[in-house]
Amino acid sequence: MTQLSYRAAFALIVKRDLMIAFRHRDDIINPLLFFIIVVTLFPLGVGPESTMLSRIAPGIIWVAALLSTLLSLDRLFKSDHADGSLEQMLLSPHPIFILVLGKIFAHWLLTGLPLILIAPLLAVLLHLHESSYSALMLTLLLGTPVLSLLGAIGVALTVGIKKGGVLLSLLVLPLYIPVLIFATSAIDSAAMNLPYNGQLAIIAAIFFASLTLAPFAVSAALKVSTN
Repeated sequence: MTQLSYRAAFALIVKRDLMIAFRHRDDIINPLLFFIIVVTLFPLGVGPESTMLSRIAPGIIWVAALLSTLLSLDRLFKSDHADGSLEQMLLSPHPIFILVLGKIFAHWLLTGLPLILIAPLLAVLLHLHESSYSALMLTLLLGTPVLSLLGAIGVALTVGIKKGGVLLSLLVLPLYIPVLIFATSAIDSAAMNLPYNGQLAIIAAIFFASLTLAPFAVSAALKVSTN
């Protein structure tokens, strides 16, 4: 029997997770709906004054995106652990980090990408400064994969724990703080027509570091958690 190439194994994992998600569409809809609800509640809570909303819009959008990603992390490995497919994945002849990266990429496609697409529409509701839209899209494009990559480490560490949601939040939220700080700073700088290349460079560095190291960390955590 011919062994699949690394690319084919990666694509197979992505396709599998996407097919499972589309069969359980609430897994896709719930985080997106949560993101929309959180953002739309802020104008009702703090008032419709456009100056105030414009000033706090970057923080609102990014905190909502962070919490929506956190809400969706639980399905990353939990169902595979419950039905035994995670153990089969660990016994696969392919490097586990390739399969882990495929699962994280599928999670980003289902969670991060919809947030990126819907965020500009919600930014209009918050009266985000028109010069900040490019910064918003760039920070989300670089930052949401980091949320999935770092979040996967927390899920891998808690996959064998029943009701580990609180522990997952405590593990993951501190890792998200640098992305939140530099992303909102970049959007604020764009609103004041100041350069924000430095903040984007830092977020990009976090992204590449996470992309390089997180799959190996997740692989090691899964092996520990399933033993």
